[in-house]
Amino acid sequence: MRQLRVGLAQINTTVGDLEGNVKKSLDYIDQARKQAVDLVIFPELTITGYPPEDLLLRHYFVADNLTALGRLASGCDGITAAVGFVDRNNEGIYNAAAIIHDGKPIDVYYKQELPNHGVFDEKRYFQAGSACQVYIVCGTKICISVCEDIWHTGDPIRDKVQASAEVVVCLNASPYHIGKQREREEMLRGRARDYSVFICYANQVGGQDELVFDGGSMILSPEGKLISRAALFQEELLVHDLKLPDTDPTMDGIIATQISAQPLLVEKPTLDTPLVEPTPDEIAEVYSALVAGTGDYVHKTGFQKAVIALSGGIDSSLTACVAVDALKPGNVVGVAMPSRYSSEGSLENARLLAQALSIEFVVIPIEPAHATLLKMIDNPQNEGYENTVEENLQARIRNNLIMALSNRSEWLVLTTGNKSEMAVGYSTLYGDMSGGFAVIKDVAKTLVYKLCRYRNSRDDLPVIPEAVFETPPSAELKPGQLDQDTLPPYEILDPILEAYIENHKSNDEIAAIGYDQATVRKVISMVDRNEYKRRQAPPGIKITPRAFGRDRRLPIANHYRPAAR
Repeated sequence: MRQLRVGLAQINTTVGDLEGNVKKSLDYIDQARKQAVDLVIFPELTITGYPPEDLLLRHYFVADNLTALGRLASGCDGITAAVGFVDRNNEGIYNAAAIIHDGKPIDVYYKQELPNHGVFDEKRYFQAGSACQVYIVCGTKICISVCEDIWHTGDPIRDKVQASAEVVVCLNASPYHIGKQREREEMLRGRARDYSVFICYANQVGGQDELVFDGGSMILSPEGKLISRAALFQEELLVHDLKLPDTDPTMDGIIATQISAQPLLVEKPTLDTPLVEPTPDEIAEVYSALVAGTGDYVHKTGFQKAVIALSGGIDSSLTACVAVDALKPGNVVGVAMPSRYSSEGSLENARLLAQALSIEFVVIPIEPAHATLLKMIDNPQNEGYENTVEENLQARIRNNLIMALSNRSEWLVLTTGNKSEMAVGYSTLYGDMSGGFAVIKDVAKTLVYKLCRYRNSRDDLPVIPEAVFETPPSAELKPGQLDQDTLPPYEILDPILEAYIENHKSNDEIAAIGYDQATVRKVISMVDRNEYKRRQAPPGIKITPRAFGRDRRLPIANHYRPAAR
C-alpha cells in the first residue's frame, strides 16, 4: 500500500492582514513539516482572508497579495502546499489555489463555480475558471477544487477528471449556520462515493464581521465514510495518512496534467426547509459560534474590552455570557441603567448575573435625565403619543450613557437585541439598537432561552438567575408592560418569522401551516415596514440560513404588497 500523509490547516485568517496570514500559514507549514506531512491544505483565499469584498477592486491590494504569496512559497521547502490567494490576468481576477512544491509555485487552479446568493457576492469580483489539473504528489494523483465547486454535480468531463484522480482536495471558506456541518458532511459523503476518491476538505475557522466559520475540516474515504474531522471553532492542523493501492514507483514529485472541463451542473441550495427544532448538539454549536464570532470581531477591530447594558432580562444575560466566554471576565463591563419603571427584581437579576460572571458592574439611574428631557419636549404636538415618546426616550438616554462610557474608556458596545425583535421592529432606533456589534442579532427569542439553559448547564452553579427565565419578557418602559402586549407570544411569532424570512412563504402558506391568518398578516406587516430600522443596525453574527444584513437585501422604499395566495 502507498501512503500519502495530508495535513488540513484549519486556520483563522484576518481579512487584509496579508503579513499576519502569511506568518500563520508558515507556522502551520512548519508544524506540518515536523510531522512529515506530504501535502498541507489551507482554506480558501488564505492570503487575503475571506471575504475581502471591495478590497478586491484595488489593484494594489491584489498586487500585494501576489507578493505575499511569493513569501509564503519560499517557506514551503520540503513540502507540497495548496494555498488560497487572488490571481489576475488580462481577463480579470480569480479566486485561486496555488499548488506549491518544495518552495516553488508549480501551478494554479481557478475556482469555477462562483456563488452569488445569500452572503456570497463572488461574481461581483471574480472571473470563473474552466480547467482542472491532476497532480502527482508522492505517487498519488490529486485534483484541486475550491469551496462551491464541490457542491456542484459533475458532467461527463468532470467525471473524467475525477476518474483520473485518487484524492480531491478542497479549499473552503464555508460560513456557519445551524445544521451546516450536517449538510456539508452529507454532501461530501455523496461526492466521495460518486467519484470513488478520498476527499480532503479544509475549512476556515473564526469570525469575520457578520460571518463565523466553524472549521470542522474533514477527510472522507472513497466509500463515503468520515475517517477524520477537526474540531469546531478551533484552529487545528488535522493530520491523517491516506492508504492507497500500490502504483508505478516512478510517479514521484509533482506533475501537472491539464484536462479541460466544461461548466458544471448546479445543485441549487433550497431555502424552503421545514421548521425544525435545533438539536442539543446544534444548540451547543450555536453558542460556540456566538463566542467565536464575538471574540474575533472585538479583537480584529482593535478593541480589548466590551460594555453591555444589563437589563436583568434574558437577552442581555445571554449577551453577557457570550462576551465573558469570548473575552474573559476582566474585559467585560455590565451597566444597569434603571428608570422609574424598572423593577427591583430586574436590577437584582442584573447584579446577580454580573457577580456570577465576575464582571465589573455599574449602576447609573436615568431618572434625572428622563425627567429633564420630558419637560423639554412637553408641547401640544406630543398629544396622543406620550407613551411611545416616553418609551423611546428612555432607550435613547441609555444609549447616550453607554456610548459615552464607550468613548471615554474605548470599550466596544455590544447590543442585546434578538432576531425576533429586529424582525418586527420591537426596538428603538438610536436607542437599544445602537452600538458596535449585535451579538444575538440572528438568534430568535425562543432560541435565546435554549442557549441560556445550555450555558447554565455547563457550570455546577448556574450563572443566569432562575428568575430571569421565569419573568415574562418586558422592556419595562411603562407600567406593567409586557412584550406580549404588542407581539404574539414568541412561541407563535418565531415560527411565523422563520417561515416568512427564511423560507419566503406567503401569508396564506403560513396560515395553512396552522397559524391564525390575522396574526400572520400583522407579523408580516411589521416585518415589511421595519426594513429601514434593520438597515441602520450594527453587524451581528449569522447563525441561520437567512440572516438580516448580507443575506437579505430588500428595498426600503418598497410598495409591493402581495395579493393573498
